[in-house]
Amino acid sequence: MIKTRIAPSPTGDPHVGTIYQALFNRVFAHQNGGKFILRIEDTDRTRFNPESQKRLLEMLDWVGLPADESPTAGGPAGSYIQTERVANHQKYAAQMLSNGTAYRAFDTSAELEERRKIAEAAKASYRGYDRRDRNLTREESDARAASGEPFVIRIKAPLEGEVIVQDRLRGAVVFKASELDDKVLLKADGMPTYHLAAMSDDHDMGVTHVIRAEEWLTSSPIHKLIIEAMGWNEPEWIHTPLLRNPDKSKLSKRKSNTSVESYKEMGITPEALVNYLGMMAYSMPDGRELFGFDDLIEHFTWERVSLGGPVFDLGKLTWLNGRYIREVLSLDEVVSRAKPYLEKAGYDISDTVKLEKVIDALRPRFDVFADVPEKAAYFYRDIVFDDKARNKIEEGRGHLAALLPLLENAAWTWGVLEPIIKGYAESTGAKLGAVMQPIRAALTGKLESPGMGELLEALGKELCLKRIKSATN
Repeated sequence: MIKTRIAPSPTGDPHVGTIYQALFNRVFAHQNGGKFILRIEDTDRTRFNPESQKRLLEMLDWVGLPADESPTAGGPAGSYIQTERVANHQKYAAQMLSNGTAYRAFDTSAELEERRKIAEAAKASYRGYDRRDRNLTREESDARAASGEPFVIRIKAPLEGEVIVQDRLRGAVVFKASELDDKVLLKADGMPTYHLAAMSDDHDMGVTHVIRAEEWLTSSPIHKLIIEAMGWNEPEWIHTPLLRNPDKSKLSKRKSNTSVESYKEMGITPEALVNYLGMMAYSMPDGRELFGFDDLIEHFTWERVSLGGPVFDLGKLTWLNGRYIREVLSLDEVVSRAKPYLEKAGYDISDTVKLEKVIDALRPRFDVFADVPEKAAYFYRDIVFDDKARNKIEEGRGHLAALLPLLENAAWTWGVLEPIIKGYAESTGAKLGAVMQPIRAALTGKLESPGMGELLEALGKELCLKRIKSATN
């Protein structure tokens, strides 16, 4: 069975890059009748945040990408929290010591720092470790460890030749042995590093395809060496293109908003976010821009994934979200999702008939739900007039006064009101805009609003007449 995984570290706000990876991992697994795993990699205890773990799980549920196996869903390979699997990591490190593919290094942090400074002063290449303890005899290594001397366990990377990683998207990627370092596998406190923990957990969980960001490609030769040292089956490697800032740098919170929660708060729909992330590296065969998870299940192929650095553009995401609001979601769904924002703004939306008319009128005019309270302000609160609206009312006050008695006796539907307004304009020789714009200004305090019919019906007869009368004074 095909199994894929994401393995984020819960150290802060749930990152949009995590959702991006979750999407392709889940699509590929489910497309092939497999399982999608979420594993929490929490071995970096200095940065671990338990609240972040909870929020991450909530965000995956929110975007509709829950894992089949996870800390909350459970599964046959639990635990799905890395620090609860440390005994396994230590066991595998000991096995690599025994078979000679790893060794103990007894250097202190101070010694390593001193060597780094010496290398820098000499302008020499320094890869992090000079392999000083690599050739210790097993007897000496065992004796020093038995005496209580602190040590780490490092992998024995090859000293010559090449390590070739076969990547689904990139073909054969060649790494020279001279570029590799003897990475730490197990730290002095007995905790594993990412390299050992990730590969051993992938093995234990039966992960068949490692689908992850291309930034991990440079770590793949070490990961392959660990797998070979343990005699495990090598997964298929698929390194997806990184999301990038507009300046083409790696997407980061220093330059862009990467928090999924912030997009949720601003009123980006989960459907649009998943759609947009899918567009980052993949294009549908028929060129359509609107597609969801089920569409990807039907059509996704790795051959259509582009390796060009996809730019995460908030403006385009917002535009796409607007299309979902207008073209995909039903009116009932748009109303339901807008309500929390209006309630938070303190609006009385108990009149559900009016609320539906307001949202229907405004739907073409907002792209994110956080903008709804401002757009809806003149439907629920006293008008704040801008200068253009004041001038237009001044110009058209006579028209407003003449129209008022005609409107007072009319049934309040656009089918009835439109002929009255147009008939008045024709009878007076006024241009229709010269009549409509003062009405719009009197009702909204602005010169831009929904169509006049939608506006009149959503505001209701009583409020419209009150505002028009007020504008004539």
